[in-house]
Amino acid sequence: MSKVVHHYQDLIRLFDQTFFSQFNTRLVKGDDEPLYLPAGHGAPYAQIIFAHGFYASALHEIAHWCIAGTARRELEDYGYWYCPDGRDAAEQKAFEQVEVKPQAVEWGLCLAAGKVFRVSTDNLNGVEPDREGFTQAVYQQLQTYLLDGFPPRAQMFIDALQAFYQTGALSTALLSESSHV
Repeated sequence: MSKVVHHYQDLIRLFDQTFFSQFNTRLVKGDDEPLYLPAGHGAPYAQIIFAHGFYASALHEIAHWCIAGTARRELEDYGYWYCPDGRDAAEQKAFEQVEVKPQAVEWGLCLAAGKVFRVSTDNLNGVEPDREGFTQAVYQQLQTYLLDGFPPRAQMFIDALQAFYQTGALSTALLSESSHV
């Protein structure tokens, strides 16, 4: 993986160019925790608010948006349950089950941007997660996306990232270069 400089401002511009006119949605740098707000909740457009200008946070939040269906995109934070850091074993397992697909999409976005991907178990103050097991679940879902195709909006953004960063087609060969599986 080559050394590419990644700026969140590039993601904001690419996202706007790719999606704003069709989906009335903007990627927004936040000052706190990530949040999705549908249109009418503080702006005439939907907002994908990512944390603190972190590039990885932006990709992760974009991945969630790429998977969310029309009805979910009408709800704050897509109407999903979220239990904050400090989860017990059952809560962590439930968190990981809903994070497999978004993190597999995020991995694809990272590949397209020439960026290293690392899974996020997001539970620093709770039960010790099975990081290896979760990584394998995300990896298997990514393999499925590579074989069967990504969700349409994810593919649109993958294409935009590939054009911007001049990266090649996604393939399983890139996986060993992009993370520690």
